[in-house]
Amino acid sequence: MNDGDMNDWIRVGTRSDFLPGEYKVVWDGDTPIAVYNIDGALYAIEDTCTHDGGDLAGGEVFGFEVECPRHGARFDVRTGAVTKPPAYEPIASFPVREDDGAIWTRDDR
Repeated sequence: MNDGDMNDWIRVGTRSDFLPGEYKVVWDGDTPIAVYNIDGALYAIEDTCTHDGGDLAGGEVFGFEVECPRHGARFDVRTGAVTKPPAYEPIASFPVREDDGAIWTRDDR
């Protein structure tokens, strides 16, 4: 990644900062982004449940689904799609890049 390109990206940390099954939340402006390591692959989603606005990070992860700890809605971390109500609107998913061991994401909407 060249220096000019890095300005739009938010540094999450390094690969060693979180093991498979772990997550980290970073902010891109006023957008909370949760980055999950699932079986070694990295996925980034908006950390806000579309049902009631609660945080998703900290909710239980089932395969590629994260469950909202408040009311049990589930979202696919790969796409942001709803997989279980009471939420019906998807959440945003974001790109993740790895460069020289550093992990980056951004709100690219």
